[in-house]
Amino acid sequence: GEELQTFNAHQEQVTEVRFNRDSYTLATTSEDGTVKLWKIDQRIGNRELGIGNWESGIGNRELGIGNGLQPQLLHTLVNHRDGVNTVSFSSNGKLVTGSRDWYAKLWSQEGQLIKTLTGHGMWVTSVSFSHDNQTIATASLDRTAKLWTGNGEYLTTLDGHEAGLTSVSFSPDGQIATGSEDRTIRLWSQRGQFLQTLKGHYDTVTSVSFSPNGQELASGSKDKTVKLWSKDGQLLVTLRGHDSQVNSVSFSPNGQLLLTASEDKTVKLWSLVGEQLQTLTGHQNYGIRNIAFSPDGKIIATASTDKTVKLWNWEADKIIRRQTLVGNQGEVRSISFSPDGKLIATGSTDKTVRLWSLEGKKNQTLKGHQGAVFSVNFSPDGKLIASASADKTIKLWNLKGEVLKTITGHEQAVTSVAFSPDGKTLVSASLDKTIKLWNLEGNPINTLAGHNGGVLSVSFSPNGKSIASASVDGVVKLWSNKGKELHTLTEHKAGVTSISFSPDSQTLATASADQTVKLWSLDGEEFPALVGHQAGVASVSFSPDGKTIATADLAGRVILWNFNLDDLLQRGCGWVENYLKTNPEIHSDRDRALCDDIN
Repeated sequence: GEELQTFNAHQEQVTEVRFNRDSYTLATTSEDGTVKLWKIDQRIGNRELGIGNWESGIGNRELGIGNGLQPQLLHTLVNHRDGVNTVSFSSNGKLVTGSRDWYAKLWSQEGQLIKTLTGHGMWVTSVSFSHDNQTIATASLDRTAKLWTGNGEYLTTLDGHEAGLTSVSFSPDGQIATGSEDRTIRLWSQRGQFLQTLKGHYDTVTSVSFSPNGQELASGSKDKTVKLWSKDGQLLVTLRGHDSQVNSVSFSPNGQLLLTASEDKTVKLWSLVGEQLQTLTGHQNYGIRNIAFSPDGKIIATASTDKTVKLWNWEADKIIRRQTLVGNQGEVRSISFSPDGKLIATGSTDKTVRLWSLEGKKNQTLKGHQGAVFSVNFSPDGKLIASASADKTIKLWNLKGEVLKTITGHEQAVTSVAFSPDGKTLVSASLDKTIKLWNLEGNPINTLAGHNGGVLSVSFSPNGKSIASASVDGVVKLWSNKGKELHTLTEHKAGVTSISFSPDSQTLATASADQTVKLWSLDGEEFPALVGHQAGVASVSFSPDGKTIATADLAGRVILWNFNLDDLLQRGCGWVENYLKTNPEIHSDRDRALCDDIN
């Protein structure tokens, strides 16, 4: 990394450093009771600092800036009577500070005191301007937050926390989040009306921050975790990895990355994987029940309640509708490509399995089930088709449409069936809350019990070592291929409808009626969720190369997500590499070098 120039900024500990939105002016606050304003040379400000709107706090008396540059001291603000905890810039030339003297103060950018905001009964711990500069929020250890006009006139008090407040943040549209020592986050309207309480942390919430688009909220805590929440308060994911309390959370300006700073002396960069590539809306006003990639990854098939299957060409991140398969008399619930990619099998509520060419020609109609067909799958060698039905049976067919075997044993509808990668074993899921393993003769091998609701989806991992199951009880379970329960994944808030393993068997994607798709390691570790659907997600599928995830919902919307981690990491490091090297909060050479080998 570049050599840093370090200089004394204050007489006592620096409590926070924050850049103005122009990235050329910064403010430092200190326990010495002062605020200092500094100017960065505009000719190199962007190139050397690359800060944007990033915020941070530091914990010594010094400030380091890259390339041997010493900022010019513009003003020293000296009106506070005790240590200054926090500062926030507006975009119209003002700043507000909060202090241990119980006051917040409004200043011009020239260092002139405009107004003292009085009313808090303890330390002011956090201050923030709304994005339109019309409102100021102040948070205090007196258990309240207060709202003020942009000129410092008192508006209202946000009361309801049971312990001191540590952080306050505005979303772009004016919603307010407050974090507290009572372990909760509260959401408020722009006018200060209480909306809801977010619970989940086990210790003080130290920092809250909205994403740039306002759709997600990040919170850091003394419990060593970071949590991501949707704007309406739904917990999306818990990020674990810090060994001590998390002091600060901040989104990158484009919202694709999250930076967290901790008492463990590390800064962690989290990739919020799942960049949306494209959205498809071909099944207008009808739900999509299933989605699948062709073996070469160039065709996507979608099955819908509109009784059709649509085929889409997918190449070079562009998608074009190719063909519509028409002929089913009921909703199409399942689709499967043959291993050679030449045939498509569909299962429908009209009780049939149909075979189609890629040109849309119907080759065979397989009749025999007495109820809706919920699932179809080709065997790995392409010679067999397995179907699962509401009639409580599984059927094995050849490509001529002949029934080879009818497998019975489930006590309710069979919702999902899949072959093992070696083609020797079938796994089935049922509304009777069980998963069953069978040989191809239809003999039971094992019954996997443990779900508290009907099981909707089941799959072998591509390496054949694991089985995943998903249930209406909101739970996903991982099992060994012999049926031993390994992990229970419980973060979904509604029934889990679909599961898909990545081709390398290292990641599991789960889709849910809670409108999210979650990603997991096979050790049960949760990764950031894919958020963007506005209806229950019915199906999820990895592309054969593992670089794209396709998801489909009951409102007829398909979203394609970029899961090319190398690409995401390279671009992410491009956004923050200068920040890592120059931010004074980052003391570790190892942390500064996070991106050295990436770009």
